[in-house]
Amino acid sequence: MGYAENLGSYWRGRYKVAPGKYATVRDAGGDAIRFRTKAAAKKAADAEEAKLLAGTKKVAPERITFGAYVSRWYEAQDLAASTMQNYRRHIEEHLLPAFEDFAVADILTTDIAAWEKRERAVPYAASSVKTWRATLHSILADAVDEGLRDSNPASRRRGRGKRAGRSRNRGPEKVVTTASGILLLAERTALLSGRDDEFVAVILKAFTGMRWGELVGLETEFVRPKSIRVEWQLYELGTGELHRCPPKDDSYRDIDVPGFLAALLSRHIARKKLKPCECHGLTYVFSGHGTANGAASRPGAKLVDVARRAGVSTGTVSNVLNRPDAVAGPTRLKVLEAVAELGYVRNAASGELAAHWRRSGFGTWLFQPAATGVYPKRGSQEEHPVPVVAEPWPGIPARGRGASKRAEVCWVPIAPGLTPHGLRHTHKTLMREVGTPPKLMDERMGHEDGSVQSRYDHITPGMRRALMAALTEMWEEALDARRTMSPGSPVVALDALLKARQ
Repeated sequence: MGYAENLGSYWRGRYKVAPGKYATVRDAGGDAIRFRTKAAAKKAADAEEAKLLAGTKKVAPERITFGAYVSRWYEAQDLAASTMQNYRRHIEEHLLPAFEDFAVADILTTDIAAWEKRERAVPYAASSVKTWRATLHSILADAVDEGLRDSNPASRRRGRGKRAGRSRNRGPEKVVTTASGILLLAERTALLSGRDDEFVAVILKAFTGMRWGELVGLETEFVRPKSIRVEWQLYELGTGELHRCPPKDDSYRDIDVPGFLAALLSRHIARKKLKPCECHGLTYVFSGHGTANGAASRPGAKLVDVARRAGVSTGTVSNVLNRPDAVAGPTRLKVLEAVAELGYVRNAASGELAAHWRRSGFGTWLFQPAATGVYPKRGSQEEHPVPVVAEPWPGIPARGRGASKRAEVCWVPIAPGLTPHGLRHTHKTLMREVGTPPKLMDERMGHEDGSVQSRYDHITPGMRRALMAALTEMWEEALDARRTMSPGSPVVALDALLKARQ
């Protein structure tokens, strides 16, 4: 008997062609038929199976290239925009260059093993290669379901093809910092950007454990006197668009905030006189940053504009410009056509101020230099220390032509290796230090523990008050430690806090 398979917006008919093997009802052109109802799909599947049993139907595997099948596979997916973006990036940048012209039925386990070895030799991180292989596995699993091949060559037999030894996928432990480190980092990011926004944002992220998208997507209406409501996030797509979507894993939650943080946020919102952004028509607590010295920038098409025109990710455009051999021919041609149509000029910045932070820009030009005291290597620009004018303490970054000659000192590292996501780890670590119950930690982090033990565990008002008091104590100790270094700060928001401690 055939059966109907629900694929979200339509049904497809499936019928048995051999023990453990099923085929899909197709039209004369070989494309899977999409049925509107379950009954219609099952009826067609029963009819095909009856033909097969009567000997009037021959089933031969469809011959289709991996590139053509992926195009068809895209259309059948009904996923979140962020998930689809990741799939497209994996496929366009890593799978199509290797397998585009292979027939799906001809891809062998050895072909995949050789591709994986080449990717590791680039070198790409083992965890990244593992993710790309998982995407390949998903695609080929669907090909098996459609009867295009008998088995999935991307399935890995345990221990097969690897030498014995410790796991090679284990990365370095995440770097965290202290409450004092948080305060010093927040001050430096504000000095690098030339405004207070980054100071408030770094403090908020470190003392709440919010995810990056939740921080960028925080709307003013969700800032309450004693808590923050996580209702939305802004997810940055490869095209450069910031997609407003629910938080990861639907982790809607209210995060309690201590009094000092609530006051810092309310003052920031009142001082900024925030306006709705053009992209969503909503008022966000934080906005992106432009050049700190207000220098005019040259207008023109940006990398994200090329990505949108070509229908690919910004990573693919970057690869076409820097490593063209790593991109499949048709995709490379689309990108080059978009470059020519838009008149894109490499390294020509746009004069527009950003409505929102970009994860890469924030991490590269603000957070990493604040944590390490060094601007990272980026494109043709080599790694170099942040040039700083010594007074007032902790030093003002020198900008513009001849900055390095005018600089008197350089910043020392605070927390080398720390990333914006590391502040989330830091918050969890601070909570552990003060003995916060696991249930309350999971609530703040947006995690869900499905164990029976967690089901019988509950959060009390006393637990919440104890955590707020502990975070406040850490903050006040950090302010006092900062005052011993210098009684004032060039950052207006911090200077007011330090003077209030006198």
